[in-house]
Amino acid sequence: MSDKFLFDGPAHSETTILLAHGAGAPMDSASMTATAQALAGIGFRVARFEFAYMAARRVSGERKPSPKGETLKPEYLEAVASLPASGRLIIGGKSLGGRVASMIADELYAARTIAGLLCLGYPFHPPAKPKQLRTAHLVDLKTPTLICQGTRDEFGTREDVAHYRLSPAIRMLWLEDGDHDLKPRKTISGFSAADHLQTLAQTVKDWSEGLTA
Repeated sequence: MSDKFLFDGPAHSETTILLAHGAGAPMDSASMTATAQALAGIGFRVARFEFAYMAARRVSGERKPSPKGETLKPEYLEAVASLPASGRLIIGGKSLGGRVASMIADELYAARTIAGLLCLGYPFHPPAKPKQLRTAHLVDLKTPTLICQGTRDEFGTREDVAHYRLSPAIRMLWLEDGDHDLKPRKTISGFSAADHLQTLAQTVKDWSEGLTA
């Protein structure tokens, strides 16, 4: 771990994936760690970082509400600029982190800084508030995007998302019975969390091999 980034995977991978955390859990949460290790295990270099509010929680121990996503865009752009990486770069993150990345993706894609966007459990709407959509900027998104979503994610189920207008640049990976952390109930779905992580990693690899930038 550097002062800013937590790395997994081979240092000289052709593709680096930069991930930011969700609103309530840090970059080294169990979910983020398991996902990073799954991606690293298939050959990606994965870099994780924290927004300042989350880093401050480590010091103070206070769980203040997370800032609005729009206000975090400069921090994500700074992380991209300071990341020591060569080769292709994909940005993204868990929930809030992926949403912030989606807000800056087209700017970076147009500049050929990134090749794609990876969102893990995109927060299409707040739980129990399906009309408060966070999708306006996704309608005309130009950046090749993969959203990995559990079918029972309370921030956007498969049934919810089927009715949204989304850019043709967006590809959805639906993980059966997955929750917001993509975890299924094995007794109901027949899948384990490890099964879904394996599917996610392989899908990301296959998708990334088709990226042109």
